[in-house]
Amino acid sequence: MALINDNFIILSETYLFSEIARKVTAYKEANPSANIIRLGIGDVTRPLAPAVVKALHQAVDEMGQAATFRGYGPEQGYDFLRQTIVQHDFASRGIEISPDEIFVSDGAKSDTGNFGDILGADNIIAVTDPVYPVYVDTNVMAGRAGEQNANGAWNKIVYLPCTFENQFIPALPEKRADIIYLCYPNNPTGTTLKRAELKQWVDYAREHEAIILFDAAYEAFISEPDVPHSIYEIEGAKEVAIEFRSFSKTAGFTGLRCGYTVVPKTVVASTKKNEHIPLNRLWNRRQTTKFNGTAYIVQRAAEAVFSVEGQQQVKETIDYYMYNATLIRKGIEQKGITCFGGVNAPYIWLKTPDSISSWEFFDRLLNEVNVVGTPGVGFGPHGEGYFRLTAFGSHEQTREAMQRIVDWKL
Repeated sequence: MALINDNFIILSETYLFSEIARKVTAYKEANPSANIIRLGIGDVTRPLAPAVVKALHQAVDEMGQAATFRGYGPEQGYDFLRQTIVQHDFASRGIEISPDEIFVSDGAKSDTGNFGDILGADNIIAVTDPVYPVYVDTNVMAGRAGEQNANGAWNKIVYLPCTFENQFIPALPEKRADIIYLCYPNNPTGTTLKRAELKQWVDYAREHEAIILFDAAYEAFISEPDVPHSIYEIEGAKEVAIEFRSFSKTAGFTGLRCGYTVVPKTVVASTKKNEHIPLNRLWNRRQTTKFNGTAYIVQRAAEAVFSVEGQQQVKETIDYYMYNATLIRKGIEQKGITCFGGVNAPYIWLKTPDSISSWEFFDRLLNEVNVVGTPGVGFGPHGEGYFRLTAFGSHEQTREAMQRIVDWKL
């Protein structure tokens, strides 16, 4: 009989957001007239920028003509987009990245999950906690996590607590880590690392020959000057860091699907024979085998994000969401609940009042005021007692949700 990958069996049966959807659906079926406002999953609601739509139309027209039709494209991405990314996201900040260190994909979620394909099974993984579930779950699938205890922690993963007590700034690991996942601005807490704080991690990775997998999906929301937009702004990072970026939240591409990963040729890892191999070469091999490239029309749309018109239009959308973040922060604070984030990220992370558990707070918020958020414990053991709200709704719905919460007899 065929055998399965046993690591899938030890995963929880449902993904966090699938469980939330199940609960909301059940409530809606029992209460069909309820006006539910969703401030939970991080999907966007604003339409694509006009410059992006125009580029999509033009690319579709090209695909309808024999002279300009495109078939299979390069798995790494078209040069027109890779060159544009280099100039806009890195050269403009004084960072030297070459186009062949850019790999265009269908999103940061895919890449952060798939990057483990080229990493050995014996690596010690470190994650900030709470954390985006994909980082942990994909390492469980790969057999790097070990066994799960009653609190939901995996015994082979090094957890780096991010809590109110340490102001959500993780301490360097006491136990050696080979692969370190960092996401800043952070999902789910909405907090950031300043330049000096991020430099400590780069220095640690250089000293211990570790690799940082840096998720910068929310860099476009940064408003404070001392918060790096890229880990490569830190000296030495090109020796130890892989950076993941996404057009999903920046430009509303959650439905189009486009992101990219930066793999500097200077980042190396070792074989068991102590041979040092560039990860750029291995990732290229992985992508050319398992990935057929991002659609041409989508890459033209992504290119349009960097146009003068695209940048202005995208900024307007980001400002729209960050206005919502301000509304949420003010509402939560007016309610007397402690909260964080919402300044450099579209996420607000609140401390549940009166030691209410994350899922109890979720159930009460849904049942009593018809607002949906995300239980903090779903992001890891140290997320218990916290809750995430997102700023991706409309102004009207966000105002209504906050008014309901302010008036809530909690």
